[in-house]
Amino acid sequence: MDLTSMIPNGTEETQVPEQKLSKEEYAALKKQEREEVWAEVDAQAQAVFQDGDSLKGFLDFMAQCNTQRTPNLLLIYGQNPEAQVVRSYDRWQEEHRSPKSGVRGYTYMISTEYEKDGERRTGYTIGKGFDISQMTGKPLEDRPQRTMEELIGAVLKDQQVRMQIADNLPEGIQAQYIPKQRTIYVRNGMDEMTTFHAINRELACASLDQHDGSYARAKVNAQAYCAAYVIGKRYGAEVSGFQLGKIAEMQENGKKDPQELRGFLNDVRQAAYTIRNHMERNFGEKEQEFTKDEFSFDAPLSAEPPKGKKSKQQPER
Repeated sequence: MDLTSMIPNGTEETQVPEQKLSKEEYAALKKQEREEVWAEVDAQAQAVFQDGDSLKGFLDFMAQCNTQRTPNLLLIYGQNPEAQVVRSYDRWQEEHRSPKSGVRGYTYMISTEYEKDGERRTGYTIGKGFDISQMTGKPLEDRPQRTMEELIGAVLKDQQVRMQIADNLPEGIQAQYIPKQRTIYVRNGMDEMTTFHAINRELACASLDQHDGSYARAKVNAQAYCAAYVIGKRYGAEVSGFQLGKIAEMQENGKKDPQELRGFLNDVRQAAYTIRNHMERNFGEKEQEFTKDEFSFDAPLSAEPPKGKKSKQQPER
């Protein structure tokens, strides 16, 4: 039986009124949403370590993407591995950008602040993130191409970790961080590419040293190796020599506990971001040039010359 003549607009899609939830129902719904999102994060963490190629894919993504929490990196990577700058709707609004017509955001953890028991705390809510390619406004500018000399200079300039050339390092050691001395010893005379990667690996080790006596190179060496890869990839250095398959095998090809895998990736993220932020600060700083200030230290004119001297303001007669 055709009801179109009896029910006007019966074939059109109508919006079903949203059912109001009780406080308890709403809390249960949000809890389920968080559990589902974290399940996806854990699944992605395990997939990342499936083999060397899958780990490479994720580290390539970490290198190109803007700074994010580790769960967001995993979430975004699973939805769009080509994303470069992902932010919440409100953050884009602050830059006067809006989503293009028809785009859909990505599941995204948005940091929040709230007050509880008189204390200011931070948390997160599940929302939507948008990549810059989905927003109105100017597209992302290409990253400047840097020479290897510029890259090494940006890494070494104003380092908090002491750097020292060592010509007597054991055979096969390119550079090494010594925690008790808080010093990185670097072999001199290596080619630029090897020098860049070796320094970054040791800087990553140094950044993972909590200075509480718990540091052990064996615990952070693999993470530091991956962080050096991320930095090399971001700045266009040759990274084909990195062997990431062994790292995946060390993590049992993703069969380890997801929380442990996330912890590994978080160490990589922390170390890579530390080096990356240091380099970007140095790229942004310009050398001080000679400029004339509006304030000067001219000697004041004196009405009375010092005793024994004639005033320069009054000509001799």
